[in-house]
Amino acid sequence: MIAAAVSKRGISAMFRTKFNPALLGLLPAAFIFASAGIHAQTPPVNSTQPLPTPAQTSAAPVVPLNPALPTAFIVGDSTAHNQADLGWGDHLAHYFDTTRINVANRAIAGRSSRSFIREGAWDKVLAEMKPGDYMLLQMGHNDGGALDGLKPRGSIKGLGEESKDVTLLDGNFETVHTYGWYMRKYIADTRAKHVTPILLSLTIRNIWTEGPDGKPHIERDMGYDGYIQQLAAEQNLLFVDMANVEAARLEAAGPEKAALLFPKDHTHTSAEGAELNAQSVALALHATQSPLVAYLAQGFPWTVIDESTNPTVPGAAKSPEPARR
Repeated sequence: MIAAAVSKRGISAMFRTKFNPALLGLLPAAFIFASAGIHAQTPPVNSTQPLPTPAQTSAAPVVPLNPALPTAFIVGDSTAHNQADLGWGDHLAHYFDTTRINVANRAIAGRSSRSFIREGAWDKVLAEMKPGDYMLLQMGHNDGGALDGLKPRGSIKGLGEESKDVTLLDGNFETVHTYGWYMRKYIADTRAKHVTPILLSLTIRNIWTEGPDGKPHIERDMGYDGYIQQLAAEQNLLFVDMANVEAARLEAAGPEKAALLFPKDHTHTSAEGAELNAQSVALALHATQSPLVAYLAQGFPWTVIDESTNPTVPGAAKSPEPARR
C-alpha cells in the first residue's frame, strides 16, 4: 500500500501539471496534501466522464543534457512520450536528483522495437550515449502490428531467430525479425557503448475481466512481459516490473476511477495517468534495487511497496549485471 508523510515543499516541487483531485487517491497521501492548492480539472470528483485529451504526436522531446553527469535514457513509445505530458517519461525526472543525473526521454509515439531502429531514432540515441549512462527500455505496445502495409511496424512474435522479407509501399525491401532479435540488438548496442540497459515491463491497459473471486481484475500482461522477463534472465539484466506495481494500484482504485486515467482509449493515459506510471516506474526501480536507486530523489517514501499487493517484486530483486566497460 502507499502511505507516508513527506515534506510538502519537496513533493510540491515535483509537480509540473495540474492534477484532478478525483485521481489523487491513486497517489500517496503525501501527494494529496502537497497538492491541496491545485485547481481541479473537469470532470468533477464523482464523475466518470473522461478527461479531454490533446491529439497525440510522434515528435521526440529535445532535452539539454549536462555532459558532466550520467544520463538515464528512456526508449519507448507513446506510453512513455506523448503530447502535453501524456507519457510517463515526461514525468519521471522529478523522482530523481537531477543535480546528479540527467533524465532524457527519447521515446517516440507510435514506434515499435522494429520501427524505432529502422527509422534511425535508435542511432540518434546511441550517438548521445557515453560510458556510465543507463538505458530504460520499454517496447512492445506496437509490435503486434502488421509487418507490411500502411503501418509496417510489427515484429515477428517470439524470441527466436526467425525472419521474413517484406516489400514496403515505397518498393523497398526489409527483413523483419522477431521481437527478441530487436530487443537483443538494443541490449548489445547499449553494452557496446558501456551503458547499462534496464528492461521494463509494459504499461497497463485499461482492460478488465471478472476473476475467479467474482471481482474485476485489470489485464496485467498484453503478451510481451513474459518475453521481457525471459530476455532479462537470458542476458543477466534487471527486469523492472512496473506493470504489477501499476496494476495493483489501479485495481485498488477500481474500474470507474481507473477509467478517468484513460480518456482516449485503453492504452493512452491522461497526464494524471502518466504521473502514476512514472511513479510506478520509480517505485519498481527502487524495489528491484536498480543501480539508478543511487540517484533517486530524497524525501520520497521509497519503502512503500506492500509485497502482498505486488508479489512479483521480491522475485525480481536480483542484482543486475554491471555495465560492460
